[in-house]
Amino acid sequence: MPVKIRLQRHGKKGKPFYWIVAADSRAKRDGKFLEKLGTYNPTVVPAEIILDIDRAVKWLFNGAQPTNTARAILKYKGALLKKHLLVGVKKGAFSEEEAEKKFQAWLVEKEAKIQAHQDEVDAERAKEKADRLEKEKAVNQARLEAQKAANAEIIAEAEKNEAAAAGNEPVDAVEEALKSEQTIEEAAGTATTEDKTEE
Repeated sequence: MPVKIRLQRHGKKGKPFYWIVAADSRAKRDGKFLEKLGTYNPTVVPAEIILDIDRAVKWLFNGAQPTNTARAILKYKGALLKKHLLVGVKKGAFSEEEAEKKFQAWLVEKEAKIQAHQDEVDAERAKEKADRLEKEKAVNQARLEAQKAANAEIIAEAEKNEAAAAGNEPVDAVEEALKSEQTIEEAAGTATTEDKTEE
């Protein structure tokens, strides 16, 4: 039975999440599998990979062939290196302890690279956030200035209207006085007419 180490897709549409599995090559991509070896989440930066290295190495020794993507993941996590070191142990090139030391040294170096990449990504995100905040502050400041200018125009218009209204007050007062005089004259004329009628 030809066995392949490959990815099995899970997750939502547009948000893929993969299982790393050992499966019969004749089985469907998302069908039955022999063993789940880990998970791969490409939607985060850096990509999150969880892999059982010892089980993956065992399947590789048993003749399982990884697909191209699975091979890249196995190489990234060190499964191919561990298999290579164990082949050297079987051939007698070095002891198992030396192989384990070499593998652990590689893991430490790899973790340092991953951490450096993570720090770089975090710094870039922080910079983008700061730039976005500065742009928002500039937009808010411009909006505030525009609002102040609009308020100043409204206040100037109101003061202009008040000044115009204050200039019209004497005219209104004269008109009121004239009207009141006419009313007094009319009232006097009415009283005179009433007196004549009584007589």
